[in-house]
Amino acid sequence: MGICQFASGQSVKMSAEVIMYSTRFCPYCMRARRLLKAKGVEYREISVGSDRDLWAEMEQRSGRNTVPQIFINNNPVGGYDDIARLDQLGELDKLLGV
Repeated sequence: MGICQFASGQSVKMSAEVIMYSTRFCPYCMRARRLLKAKGVEYREISVGSDRDLWAEMEQRSGRNTVPQIFINNNPVGGYDDIARLDQLGELDKLLGV
């Protein structure tokens, strides 16, 4: 849970927990960070770049072997392309509870 701050400066309390498995220099991870930051979303980032156990955990939870993998309220929503699409459709804010 956290605060979502919109470009207008309006802040809204989120009811969702957001977790992102990522690597440091992955371009899609950077885009996901940028999108979440632009929306003012607080999230927990788990770096899997040099940890095989965390990578295996990510694969097991998401069913995918690419980064980033993003979870909202423990539900896998996919990677950057997936959350960008959800945002364009107006569905991301609903998932975030704002």
